[in-house]
Amino acid sequence: MEFHHLLKKIVQDGKTHAKWLNTLSFMENAGARKISKCEHPILVSEIQLKHAAEEHRHAYYLKKQIGKINPELCKTYENSELLAPIATRQYLHSLDIKACRYLQEAFQLSKEDLKYAAYLFVTYAIEVRADELYPVYQQALTEESSRIMVKSIILEEEGHLEEMINQLNEFSADWKLHAEHILTIEKGLHEAWINAVTEDVEQLSYA
Repeated sequence: MEFHHLLKKIVQDGKTHAKWLNTLSFMENAGARKISKCEHPILVSEIQLKHAAEEHRHAYYLKKQIGKINPELCKTYENSELLAPIATRQYLHSLDIKACRYLQEAFQLSKEDLKYAAYLFVTYAIEVRADELYPVYQQALTEESSRIMVKSIILEEEGHLEEMINQLNEFSADWKLHAEHILTIEKGLHEAWINAVTEDVEQLSYA
C-alpha cells in the first residue's frame, strides 16, 4: 500500500489513528532515550541535550493529541496500544546495533567515541526519515480536516537535520559516504516496519 494511502486509511478510523499517534509517540520517546544513553558522562554538548529534550517533547505532544480522538485510548505503550508492536520496538534498536557494527569497522573507535558516532549517524538517519514521514502525515490530516496537526514537529525536525549535518561535518570529512551506508540500513528497517503497520491496519479494518 502506498504510504499516503496508508496514512489516509489510518486517519479515517479513530481507534487506528490513536494507535498510530501512540506508535509515533513511542518512537520519539525511544529516540530521546537513545540520545540520552549516548551521552558522554562529562562531555555533553548543549545541542545533544536540546535534541533529547525536543524528542521527549514530541513524544508528549503526540501522546496528548490522542485526547482529541478519545482520552480513554492508548494510555500506555503496551503492545495492544501500538501498531505493529514488534516491528515498532525493534526498528530503532536494530538500527542502533547495525549502525554501531558498521561504524566500529569503519572508524575503530573507543566505547565512548562509538556512542557519540552512533548518536550522530543514527539521529541523522532518523531525521532524514522524519523529514519524509511527517509532511505526508500532515497532508493526510489536512485532507481529512483533522483537529490533529504535526506542523510544529515538522519545523523542529528540519532544524534537527541541519544541526546533525553541522555536527557530522565536524566529525568526519567523508561522513556522507558513511551516512549512505546507515541510510541503506535504515531504509530496509523502515520498509519492514511499514509493511508490518500496513498488515496491522488491514487487519483492524476487517475486525
